[in-house]
Amino acid sequence: MAMENQNFLEYWVLPLLMMLLLGHWISVQAAPSPSLITQLPGFNANFPSKHYSGYISIDGNAESGKNLFYYFVSSESSPEKDPVVLWLNGGPGCSSFDGFVYEHGPFNFEAANSKGNLPTLHINPYSWSKVSNIIYLDSPAGVGLSYSKNTSKYATGDLETASDTHVFLLKWFQQFPEFQANPFYIAGESYAGVYVPTLAFEVAKGIRSGTKPVINFKGYMVGNGVTDEIFDGNALIPFVHGMGLISDSIYENLQSSCKGNYYDAYSLDENDVCYKTIEKVDRAIDGLNVYNILEPCYHFPNAATAKENGTLPRSFKQLGVTERPLPVRKRMFGRAWPFRAPVKPGLVTLWPQLAQTRHVACVSDEVASSWLNNVAVRKAIHAESEKVAGPWELCSSRIEYHHNAGSMIPYHKNLTRLGYRALIFSGDHDMCVPFTGSEAWTRSLGYKIVDEWRPWNSNNQVAGYLQAYENNLTFLTIKGAGHTVPEYKPREALDFYSRWLEGKLI
Repeated sequence: MAMENQNFLEYWVLPLLMMLLLGHWISVQAAPSPSLITQLPGFNANFPSKHYSGYISIDGNAESGKNLFYYFVSSESSPEKDPVVLWLNGGPGCSSFDGFVYEHGPFNFEAANSKGNLPTLHINPYSWSKVSNIIYLDSPAGVGLSYSKNTSKYATGDLETASDTHVFLLKWFQQFPEFQANPFYIAGESYAGVYVPTLAFEVAKGIRSGTKPVINFKGYMVGNGVTDEIFDGNALIPFVHGMGLISDSIYENLQSSCKGNYYDAYSLDENDVCYKTIEKVDRAIDGLNVYNILEPCYHFPNAATAKENGTLPRSFKQLGVTERPLPVRKRMFGRAWPFRAPVKPGLVTLWPQLAQTRHVACVSDEVASSWLNNVAVRKAIHAESEKVAGPWELCSSRIEYHHNAGSMIPYHKNLTRLGYRALIFSGDHDMCVPFTGSEAWTRSLGYKIVDEWRPWNSNNQVAGYLQAYENNLTFLTIKGAGHTVPEYKPREALDFYSRWLEGKLI
């Protein structure tokens, strides 16, 4: 009887169990990753590469902790070996879907023809995913689709944001171990001029201390980035003079009365000659598009009334403005620090708060808002509903943000001397963070010039100028581009981006 039971187990039960276990293992292996995106409303074709998205809880508690949302686009070329790039938009408090929707994401968004319809998505021929794996991260918590159910978590600053994002990266690479060996870069623009170097320093520190998983960090890129209170604050005057926006006589009066110190002129007495001359500059440039002086600026006839009654409009239709020279991108306020107020230590005034007192820019965010606040879109990208994560806004008013990292110049010195590559690029028609400030602070590091000021080409045309220094530091301008370089010059942006990542001469 015992022999019969043994034979029954050996020949029938055990093989059946093995088959069931094998079938379960195969089904698990074949099941799609829970973060894999299989379709997107508004796009009716095959993805050119794999897309993933979801949340990572950086403090281990999704219920009460910080949940950071990412959208990951794998490379359309060779994802197994191409660099992994983390992209951060600025603000502070602005969503990195700004970069995804309007700048270098995998799709171009065509605005809907009628109200209530979603934008139509088309393949972007100049997407940065052509040559790299790229992570778009909403950071810190409270920005974009990132959230916490404990709203006290929305009080943060430069140093905490850098630390939190480093934790995010470590957890992300644990979830995607197949990318751990790929070269890793950090990139961003505007207030990410603070986010990027502070995060890069955290990553470098983690590598030196042996933190696992080891990130194969190689360098970083900053576009039209906030860097230093004095350099940023003094950049506007030489810019507007060089662009022919103020006269020689105004410029000469500024030089003699302000003595090169323009950034704190607004703290002077109203009768001071420097203060009065700065006001002439304000009058001369009022009405220009702060993000690109070559682009039209909308004038809001009802803005003053709306400000008084607390109903600032979210679309041009509400203002009776119908002219739309840019086909898709219309934002009411932007995502960089205003040119008249360089970032100072302490609590930072956020963009929605600025918009209540002064209309900052000439455009709005209708396309991204309509898409990312759609229920079907949120479900497709594994984002929480508005009830949990709140409505998506280009720039959040939920957070309380402190600039507590000081000047970024010491960070750049430390990182470049440690051997990390750095590309500092500027759209040369941006009046918000003018190239004149970025050129000045890169020169101030005192590094030896190894590639003297020269033009660089894209599509057989001069696309801008660059100057390269020792310690792998390069400063580069993009001719005719504004604050968000890939938005205005997508072909040229992909050109310098891909060449720099490959280590080729730009």
